[in-house]
Amino acid sequence: MTTTAPTLTDAQYHELAHLALASVEAQIDQWLDRDVIDIDTHRTGGLLELSFPNGSKIILNTQPPLHEIWLAARGGGFHYRCDVAAGRWVDTRDGSELFQSLSHHASAQAGVALLFTGA
Repeated sequence: MTTTAPTLTDAQYHELAHLALASVEAQIDQWLDRDVIDIDTHRTGGLLELSFPNGSKIILNTQPPLHEIWLAARGGGFHYRCDVAAGRWVDTRDGSELFQSLSHHASAQAGVALLFTGA
């Protein structure tokens, strides 16, 4: 499934992408505070690296020229574009939602059920 061309301005994209990554970081901080799981995060600009206790990683990386967020996990690589009308980031191939996919891959890599809900 191919989504339509981005309809966001660069400023809107940067704001929404920042909010998405900040939401992931906030969720991980909550899990750490509640002793659910200790996922280390490292953020450099638009790149957020999640390091799991077993040594595996998930990378979320903003792609400003394309107005996308890319997710790299053991299960593969995925590209998401913001569907402004629906208020969610959707996969450019199959239409799946970013936080749903991130939850799936993080749960698989962590060995425990993890749910990211987004901003």
